[in-house]
Amino acid sequence: MNYFKKLSVAVFVLPLSMLAQDVGLSAKIPFDANVRTGVLPNGLTYFIRKNAKPEKKVDLRLVIKAGSILETDAQQGLAHFMEHMCFNGTKRFPKNKLVDYLQSIGVKFGQHLNAYTSFDETVYFLPIPADSPEKIENGFNILEDWAFNTTLTPEEVDKERGVVLEEYRLGLGADKRMMGRFMPKMMYNSQYANRLPIGQKEVLENFTYDKLTSFYKDWYRPNLMAVIVVGDIDVNEMEQKIKAHFSSYKNPKNEKPRKQFEVPNHKETFIAIESDKEATSSDVQLLYKDLDAPKKSVTVKDLKSEMVEGLFTSMINARLDEYANSTTPPFLYGFSYHGETFAKTKKAYQSVAMSQDNKQLEALKVLVDENNRVKKYGFKAAELERAKAEILAAMDKQFKEKDKQNSEMYVNELQSYFLNNDPTPGIEWSYNFVSKVLPTISIEDVNAEISKLIRDENRVVILTSPEKEGIKKATEQEVLAVINNDAASIKDYEDKAVATSLLRSSIKEGTITAKTTNDKVGVKTFQLSNGAVVKYKKTDFKNEEILFEAVSFGGSNMYSNEDFKKVNWANGGLTEAGISGLKTNDITKFMSGKIASVSPYISGMTEGLRGSSTPKDFEYMLQMMYAYFTDLNYDVEAFEAFKQKQNSMYSNISSQPNFYFSQEFYSYLNQNNPRFLGLVPLEKEWAYTDYKLAYEKYKERFANAGDFEFYFVGNIDETQFENLVKKYIASLPSTKSKETYKDLGYRMIKGDVKKVINKGTDPKSNVTILISGESTYDANEILPMQFLGEILNIKLTEKLREAESGVYTVRSSGSVSKVPYGSYNFNISFPCGPDNADKLTQSALQEMEKLVANGPEEKDVLKVKETNLLEYKKNSKENRFWMSNFTKVYMNSGNLEDVLKYEENVNAVTAKQIQEVAKKYLTQEKKIGVLMPETK
Repeated sequence: MNYFKKLSVAVFVLPLSMLAQDVGLSAKIPFDANVRTGVLPNGLTYFIRKNAKPEKKVDLRLVIKAGSILETDAQQGLAHFMEHMCFNGTKRFPKNKLVDYLQSIGVKFGQHLNAYTSFDETVYFLPIPADSPEKIENGFNILEDWAFNTTLTPEEVDKERGVVLEEYRLGLGADKRMMGRFMPKMMYNSQYANRLPIGQKEVLENFTYDKLTSFYKDWYRPNLMAVIVVGDIDVNEMEQKIKAHFSSYKNPKNEKPRKQFEVPNHKETFIAIESDKEATSSDVQLLYKDLDAPKKSVTVKDLKSEMVEGLFTSMINARLDEYANSTTPPFLYGFSYHGETFAKTKKAYQSVAMSQDNKQLEALKVLVDENNRVKKYGFKAAELERAKAEILAAMDKQFKEKDKQNSEMYVNELQSYFLNNDPTPGIEWSYNFVSKVLPTISIEDVNAEISKLIRDENRVVILTSPEKEGIKKATEQEVLAVINNDAASIKDYEDKAVATSLLRSSIKEGTITAKTTNDKVGVKTFQLSNGAVVKYKKTDFKNEEILFEAVSFGGSNMYSNEDFKKVNWANGGLTEAGISGLKTNDITKFMSGKIASVSPYISGMTEGLRGSSTPKDFEYMLQMMYAYFTDLNYDVEAFEAFKQKQNSMYSNISSQPNFYFSQEFYSYLNQNNPRFLGLVPLEKEWAYTDYKLAYEKYKERFANAGDFEFYFVGNIDETQFENLVKKYIASLPSTKSKETYKDLGYRMIKGDVKKVINKGTDPKSNVTILISGESTYDANEILPMQFLGEILNIKLTEKLREAESGVYTVRSSGSVSKVPYGSYNFNISFPCGPDNADKLTQSALQEMEKLVANGPEEKDVLKVKETNLLEYKKNSKENRFWMSNFTKVYMNSGNLEDVLKYEENVNAVTAKQIQEVAKKYLTQEKKIGVLMPETK
């Protein structure tokens, strides 16, 4: 089952698919009537759902209840290795023919075609076009081969060792080292502490073929599998295909039992305090592990309990967010949730935070105190109402979008049902359930939740931090003192009054002075009385989505070098002050139950705002936009808090080898550019940052709305839209002057360059090959240059990964740009072992030279064309696609109608054009950066 999430970290434990009609709490949760499900005689489970978004596409998935937890000592890492081998030779697709075939029908390896292995499961993803019976049939052939017919030839196994070892190498570093030390405490006396999916290096290097074969035969069996099919398909036909492809396979005669591995309880509190020289942050994790294994949600009462837990999570995290948004934040972020640990058999109530160095104990104390505050005083009625409003708004949006959901969402939901027994009753049932049951939940129900979650036993505290001079590690005694702190002195939470409006000034409405319509692309344009231009496209792609962007040329290129240096990093903190006299926490409370957001930005060449909303909350989005133009707060304390959080995030990032490499390499290339200030703000930058100047520059950038174009895409009520445009956009201040972007003349250093940078202790390298410079902009080179990058990506994967087994992944891309000056950029990057860096760099350069000398093979040209055409067909039915094209046209002074020629333009690209672009650009100066470990 899916779950709401608050921000990107705090889990909101309310199922997205749940609801009840006129049933009692003891009634069983139904299964979604829109899904055809069954079990073959051999035990294989299947799920089929028709869903036509995106059109002419089907998502196939093979789910296996087998992962690294089932490995023997001699098989550590082979569950994951087996996943790799499914792409390296099957009965119908020997060697690398599988990837080759799928690329030929537009499926990208890694981006579309993929898989993962965890402790308890292995899952294979196969989204394919459903525009021909042959492609669908081959999709089922592939699933069948993955499940039962992987060839596992010694030759291919040995080739893949190098690739898997490179993936193992990628995982090395501070996090892995510290995890290796705290996992035995976190997963006390459990097999989970000893079976990380990547496995052991010695096993990967030396395992015998029979160990891999036996894992495949033991665990890839029908009664541990599910096949999921969701897409633009005929359900009856898909059911027959499943039966035809999977019914004949049998389970092993003496099958191994599929054990559930427990995580034993413990009376004592385990404390792990770990540090590492390459760690980039100080983190805190407090776990109260459940005493019992998770219960299945079977009845409506079970779902009500989950909803109560979701409300609790929402409210505790709202309080922690207030701390993070305060003028003296104790942490960059903090959140709590009740959910799985690494084991499916053990959940825990977990409170997590990222703190400043030397302030982990303070952050831990806030987490502990907030749990104790709730236990002592409970939540307030107003907090509960806001949390309920959030649930209802999210549920209402989902219900209204029930016919516009992408197939991937349903596939994920069915996968969770198979693996975790998460209820899947369907959105209609779920909506009715929430509507009926949510109002019956009392503040007493939610307040009782904390006593179920926290206890003195089964408790684990994990502190991880950088190891460097000036950082003092906490002691176990200090940690125990914090978590056992007497709650007697804790005061009750004060819930401040909620604001009544996002605006505090009256608005003098403007007018629309002219209207035009472009019927070819379905876009209407308004000229406004203040000089602003509004363009919008009404769509039916989503019922509950309107996207917004406003853009104007100018940006920070209008600043002097000295002013730029003072404000560059300060710009990111301007919105921390809030708007209209409201602080961030005030705005968050006011917006409870409303779905709308806006973010302003100042880039090098433009300033603007981006936002989104539901149709119902569209006016709130415009009010935010209006306030960011006219009434951004000035708050020194809020900015100082922003600086503190930024330092918490970035103060140690240079100890991370990959970041250090990028920072040093690009600083070297931009040594003649006084405006290159690094990739992120480091502590020294704040010494010369000027908040007041940044605020003044922001007001200057947004003083003239007449220089902006405003774009809207989505389910727009056109009558309402016109009235709101006149009120909130035509009324914005303007000077009616126009700006354009500036080319300041700064460029990277000239000539071929090879820069070796030493950082880190692990045997890890990174290689970047950069080709960039000035050129006369030619729009006809856009697609050939893009295709050149995609074709080279195919060839580099074939050479560096498949032939030489030297990399896990490789990336290449190419582009040409018009602003602020005509330029080209081509980039190749890959991680590898230090001993192979030079050899693989030469191999990459040789593949480039082949494309220059011979041009691309026609089959590769056809692959990238097919992929781009498929993506265009899908993306052109998405609001974000049209918004992206609005802004591209603005930046390049283009014509929006050109998007209608995309298919024609793709089909017109020839191998010769791609070779000409390769000759023109890949022969230019090359900047090569190589990360190598530090010499001992």
